[in-house]
Amino acid sequence: MCIIGKDKLYELIEKDKIVYPFDQRLLDGDGYILTVREETVLQYLEHINLISNEIIFTPLSYVAHLTAKSKFGRMGLSFLNAAKVHSGFIGRLALELVNLSNNRQPIIIKRGDPFMHIEYITREGKPSPYDGPYQFQYMSDEEVEIYRPIITKEFKDIFDEEELDDMMKNRVKG
Repeated sequence: MCIIGKDKLYELIEKDKIVYPFDQRLLDGDGYILTVREETVLQYLEHINLISNEIIFTPLSYVAHLTAKSKFGRMGLSFLNAAKVHSGFIGRLALELVNLSNNRQPIIIKRGDPFMHIEYITREGKPSPYDGPYQFQYMSDEEVEIYRPIITKEFKDIFDEEELDDMMKNRVKG
């Protein structure tokens, strides 16, 4: 296993839209910085799911690793699930957060704030893609259609068209 470099990241973004929309200014070393979809004010001890602005697609031969931007950790924001994105996942990420600030003050997270690093890591062995209820979460019908040709190609030996249609139709919307 290894973290893919910038050249391979570019290739995957262009070919498979592993990050959409893509902004070159958010490339960070061998990863990408995800941003926030909507402004949020998180009160002390409040727990929320913060949604990424970008759609993430993790091709079958990869997993993705997430790490929080230290700026928010230093404010007292705790990330409850910031670890991994499964092979085959497609959708916006729901990042589980809680405000544990020492000063017990609200934490403001603005729309478009650079928030989370994502790095893609090669995996070995037969794929076992994500097929849970959060596939295609928080994507519009138009965004799902952007991914249909990619999904059909990548998942052709795993899901039939009817299974994919059901996943797309029954996704978490928002």
